[in-house]
Amino acid sequence: MNAPDSLTPARLAPAASTGGASTLAASLADRLREMIIEGELAPGTRLNERALCERLGASRTPLREAFRLLAAEHLVELQPNRGAQVVTLSDDDIRESFEVMGGLEALAGELACRHITADEIAEVKALTFEMLACHARRDLPAYYRINRLIHRCINRAARNALLTQVYSNLNQRIENLRFRSNFDQHKWDKAAREHSEMVTALEARDAARLSFILRAHLQEKCQAVLDVRRAEREAAEQKAQGPGDAGEAAA
Repeated sequence: MNAPDSLTPARLAPAASTGGASTLAASLADRLREMIIEGELAPGTRLNERALCERLGASRTPLREAFRLLAAEHLVELQPNRGAQVVTLSDDDIRESFEVMGGLEALAGELACRHITADEIAEVKALTFEMLACHARRDLPAYYRINRLIHRCINRAARNALLTQVYSNLNQRIENLRFRSNFDQHKWDKAAREHSEMVTALEARDAARLSFILRAHLQEKCQAVLDVRRAEREAAEQKAQGPGDAGEAAA
C-alpha cells in the first residue's frame, strides 16, 4: 500500500544549529515512529518519499537517513531499488515478541518494587490518573502516549541498565501492536483496569503481584492483536470472494 500523494502538511520545527542534518533526521524518525505506532503508516506500507517530504517539510536526504534509523530499530525495511516499507511481523513473530516482552515487564515490576522511591510512585499514580481520564474520553492516541510513559517509569525504577536497553530495543518493534491491542473496546477497558491494579501493587511493593499483573497484561495484549489480525484476514478473504462466492460458500 502506497502512502497517499496528497497529505495534510505537518511540518517539523527547524533543526537546531548544532546537530544539523543528523538532528533533523532524528526528528523525522521520531515523527515517522509515531505514525507507525498509531497505524497511520500500517505494516507493509511503502514509504512514499515525495508525499512524506511534502507532509513533513523536509528534503529527501534527511528523510532517507530517518529511514535508516528506523531500519536499525527493525521498524522499516530498506529494499534495494524499491525504497522503504514498514515492517510486517508474522503471527509467530508477534507471539515470540510478546512472550519475551512479558518476561521483561514482569522482571521490571519485580525489581521496581525493591527500588522505587515515593516520588516515583507518585509520578506513576499521577500519570495513571491522567491516562484513565484519556480512556474516559476515548482518546486512544493520548492514552497510549501516557501508557508508554508509565511502563517506562516502572522500567526505570528497576535500576537495571541492561534490562532497560533490552526492553527498549524490543518494545520499539511492537509498539504499534500494543497500540492496536486497544481497538477492541472491552479489552481496552480491561487493560485500563489492570493499570489501576498495577498502581495498587506498586504502592504495596508487592513484587509477586505486580510481576504477575504485568506478564498477564502483555499476554492479553498479544491475544488481542492476534484476534484483530485474524478478523482482518477473514474480512479481506470475504471481500476477495465477492457476494457470489460468499453465497456459494454458505450454500
